[in-house]
Amino acid sequence: MNFKVPRGTQDILPSESWKWQKVERIINETCDLYRYKEIRTPMFEATELFQRTVGETTDVVQKEMYTFTDRGNRSMTLRPEGTASVVRSFVENKMFGYPDQPIKLYYTGPMFRYERQQAGRYRQFVQFGVEAIGSADPAIDAEVIALAMDVYKRVGLTDLKLVLNSLGDNESRKAHRDALIAHFKSHIEGFCSDCKSRLERNPLRILDCKVDRDNPLIASAPSLADYLNEESASYFTEVKSYLDDAGIPYVVDANLVRGLDYYNHTAFEIMSTSDGFGAITTLCGGGRYNGLAEEIGGPSAPGIGFAMSIERLLLAMEAEGKAFSDESMLDVYIVTLGDEARKPGFKLLQELRVAGIRADMDYTGRKMKAQMKSADRLKAQNVILIGEDEITEGVVQLKNMAEGSQEKVSAAELVKKLQESLIG
Repeated sequence: MNFKVPRGTQDILPSESWKWQKVERIINETCDLYRYKEIRTPMFEATELFQRTVGETTDVVQKEMYTFTDRGNRSMTLRPEGTASVVRSFVENKMFGYPDQPIKLYYTGPMFRYERQQAGRYRQFVQFGVEAIGSADPAIDAEVIALAMDVYKRVGLTDLKLVLNSLGDNESRKAHRDALIAHFKSHIEGFCSDCKSRLERNPLRILDCKVDRDNPLIASAPSLADYLNEESASYFTEVKSYLDDAGIPYVVDANLVRGLDYYNHTAFEIMSTSDGFGAITTLCGGGRYNGLAEEIGGPSAPGIGFAMSIERLLLAMEAEGKAFSDESMLDVYIVTLGDEARKPGFKLLQELRVAGIRADMDYTGRKMKAQMKSADRLKAQNVILIGEDEITEGVVQLKNMAEGSQEKVSAAELVKKLQESLIG
């Protein structure tokens, strides 16, 4: 029987995985600059956690979660997003009691959603996310957005658009909710079954429906911006002011609602404007989620965060023609001539690695010409040749591949000479 990778997943092979590692290094370095610390949460949680936080009327909970019953007859779900798990950990580990607030966290890891595979979208995908919990200051909203933009800039992306909206506080959302129900109620029979069930429970989700997105009633629906109370409008103005001060351009879109129920106040998306990127342009999405900690039994702890797909980040780099420099160049490749040279070659190989020199050798018994071809393919800067004569003399032949020069070097001096030349 032939086994294949499950639908909606992918193998990231060595020819590509180094790019992922490069992105992850940039993420780690950027988060360190902003004083965000890494958190690692389980890949599965109690199903109710996502039902309560993400929202029972969302597509994620209704259609996309990987849910199973464990041997203790408990309902568990592979995490479809990262915020719920991070806030659960924040509450469970009493981080709200730490002296320095807000708590600034980030994570990178696989998420799982059962959805149709598209370019850059998989059923198992890798997400980088940031959460700042414990502050209701508009400045932290701007900082979180700035961090996301900074990561994209550090990987070389330039064709970006930041889109903002305010979802308002509970009072504003209730007024908007009542207006949406009144707007859709007499025409709801023309919508899909999901929208019909959402009308009374969460009419905001109708605006985010993938089936009825072209329905003219969605375009003419009451705008949340018209229902923002003074406090919500003032908060949004402050966020925009901080972004202006930081020199971060943005566009306000009153139709941006985001796909998860826990958002309020600031909501944002970062999109690719590159011509070659494709129809679905969103790279990153996030927003404020005041009240989420209380929803799962914690104290009041307002928060804001975002999540970005690493797959779509790499896709955007490809669309813009941006590429990382290949850092896989080998320092040394050892070519052994004859069986007598195998063990001395292997011993030298390990000595070089202990000294911090990237080295390799042939393990298939190939002739010298084939070994030299391997050295070329691996982009070895130097080749060490060891044969019977070299063993007798206690030396090796050291060849600089770029210069084409070759010299005898004593085994005792080899490591020091290589370290000096590689540093140079």
